Amino acid sequence: MSERPRFFDDLAGVAGGAFSALNGLREEIHSVVRSRIDEVLASLDLVRREELDVVRDMAATARVAQEAAEARLSTLEHRIHALEAHRASEHDGEKGHDQHRSGDHA
Repeated sequence: MSERPRFFDDLAGVAGGAFSALNGLREEIHSVVRSRIDEVLASLDLVRREELDVVRDMAATARVAQEAAEARLSTLEHRIHALEAHRASEHDGEKGHDQHRSGDHA
């Protein structure tokens, strides 16, 4: 009867070893397939999802910065226009004042 439990112990050991070997084989196959997929993707000039997400984030950040720069530029353009209009009105006012004086002396 002691033969029977030992047989089951041996069988369990063989099964455990086979399971371990199959698990190692599975990991090796996964690694080889992943490597091959990477090679194919590289040859097709495709990018990984993670790389695409990074570029999307960079583009979104650049868009926000561009919109802020456009807003600042618009504000500065309006200020320049207002200053030019103010300067032109002052210049026109001085011309009118000078013309009025020259009319007084004539």
